[in-house]
Amino acid sequence: MNPNLNHLHSYPFQKLRELFHGTTPNPAYSPVNLSIGEPKHATPAFITQTLTDHLAGLANYPTTQGSEALRQSIAGWVARRYKVPAPDIGRQVLPVNGSREALFAFAQAVIDTTRTQAVVISPNPFYQIYEGTALLAGAVPHYLNTLPENGYSMEFDQVPEDVWQHTQLVYVCSPGNPTGKVMDLAEWERLFELSDRYHFVIASDECYSEIYPDEDQPPLGGLEAAYRLGRHDYRRMVMFSSLSKRSNVPGMRSGFVAGDAEIIEKFLLYRTYHGCAMNPAVQAASAAAWNDEAHVRENRRLYREKFAAVTPLLQEVLAVDQPDAAFYLWARTPMSDRDFALGLYRDYNVTLLPGSFLAREARGINPGEHFVRIALVAPMAECLDAAQRIRAFVNKIR
Repeated sequence: MNPNLNHLHSYPFQKLRELFHGTTPNPAYSPVNLSIGEPKHATPAFITQTLTDHLAGLANYPTTQGSEALRQSIAGWVARRYKVPAPDIGRQVLPVNGSREALFAFAQAVIDTTRTQAVVISPNPFYQIYEGTALLAGAVPHYLNTLPENGYSMEFDQVPEDVWQHTQLVYVCSPGNPTGKVMDLAEWERLFELSDRYHFVIASDECYSEIYPDEDQPPLGGLEAAYRLGRHDYRRMVMFSSLSKRSNVPGMRSGFVAGDAEIIEKFLLYRTYHGCAMNPAVQAASAAAWNDEAHVRENRRLYREKFAAVTPLLQEVLAVDQPDAAFYLWARTPMSDRDFALGLYRDYNVTLLPGSFLAREARGINPGEHFVRIALVAPMAECLDAAQRIRAFVNKIR
């Protein structure tokens, strides 16, 4: 077996199951689970209808590069969303089976194992795929703590020179999971300068980009930042996007990567052998989804309403602010985040994710400690009910 498997940590939700093992939640309350970022809003009917209408495609092997119609819809969406020229559908766009699968596969294609001590940099806390794929690619993860004191930014200037010398890949997540932080143009400019100096690749995870509070101020994306800074070839950068959160279709496993044509070419070669072509019916439904914005605006409206109702209730008992974007609240706890999550589950049957499960100790601290991630994915009534139970729990433990 691959010895690097021994370096993997248990996934956060496995840790959560272990934390709750043997604990019976209070039966006086119905369960409310806000721990996992799984959208619960209804899948738009036109997407499911398109999927059904194209089931005959199951009789054919799909190509890894995907249909021209799908790549055209993705390129058109990128151009509209980020106000950049439509990327070349033959060289700069590639459909993938959800951003998670692609984020993992990407490091396997990028990391050069013939170089010594390959380093992969990621934010901390982070989406666990960044760490897992780095370890399985034989690289060393380097974590950049994102804290309230630094505005949850990745402080690239904290990375030592010898680490930059060995860095081959940097994962960024904007809007961030779990903090909702959106990178600004100055942060992108600094990252691009470092990429030019040290020749590492940037993987920009943007799966939460379409959930934001102000219709007139969508989050800045990596391709948009690059183009505005004169990097029209998107050199050494690839963005990852997904329909899961945007269109409420997590089970469809559909997304794309776009960016540097040379990197996309090599990634396509890797994926051709990887055996990960997208189902033809899913391709058709995905094209329809990328071509429609009305359902996305409605999706944002539902999240805005939940944030507006829930955030003030929680702010009365916890240190928590509305994020720049995404659908999480990142709340500071008055006790250990593990004890907080366990007590809330036991006494009030509400499930949240301890922040320490999403982070690693770096520079003497675990930046997720004393935080919980609250995913406002459930219906409004459940989110409000959970907020009231959280308030009751905090008042009880004071």
